[in-house]
Amino acid sequence: MKTQTKPLLSLPSKESKNSSTPMYAAKDLTKAGDVAHISLQEKIYILRITRAGKLILTK
Repeated sequence: MKTQTKPLLSLPSKESKNSSTPMYAAKDLTKAGDVAHISLQEKIYILRITRAGKLILTK
């Protein structure tokens, strides 16, 4: 069975044009992989992109 992917209309910019809140593409954070490590207050969190294209953030 052939799966179809939806075309990406536009990539998010590093900073949203309508606000001062930064926006990042998940694939930029993972360097086109599936996992990124994010630190906050000396704790490391793991950001994962699932096969279904969902994000999971764990300690």
